[in-house]
Amino acid sequence: MRIIAGRHAGRHLTSPGGRVRPTPEEVRARCLDLVTEELKDASVVDLFAGSGAVGLEALSRGAASVDFVENGPAALHALKANVAALRESARTRIFKKDAVAWIEGLEAGRYDIAFVDPPYGSKKLDRVVDRWRAVPFARTLILEHDRSHEVRAKGKQHDFEGQTRITILRA
Repeated sequence: MRIIAGRHAGRHLTSPGGRVRPTPEEVRARCLDLVTEELKDASVVDLFAGSGAVGLEALSRGAASVDFVENGPAALHALKANVAALRESARTRIFKKDAVAWIEGLEAGRYDIAFVDPPYGSKKLDRVVDRWRAVPFARTLILEHDRSHEVRAKGKQHDFEGQTRITILRA
């Protein structure tokens, strides 16, 4: 797993292994290509961050800051190692919390972009979308989910090989 574009292009990242499903490079690249203009100087949150690959890619491509929310021990270890290896601790914050509970405290407009990649098949994606519809804590919500999952809001969808779908919602 590596950073694809920007100032950290080509740098390798640590993967937590186990039950974590890292976003494939192709999906990550395409996803961030879709919001290239919005990334410049953006405040970003990476919910269910895992290794932090998506958020770190956003920093590499010009985001001003990224908050990572993750509560799995192996993922947190990899995430902290990746932030340190890229020397990005000044532009990042890591929250060891359940992402669904964590967003309950966010106000509208807190972030420019939110990346959301919960475990496929969980109800957490719907809970994040419901909260965002009630309080749009990010201008743009980017969801990575199983293609069979119907998102409870209308957005632009992009399908990839296998089961992966990206849905982009805008406030």
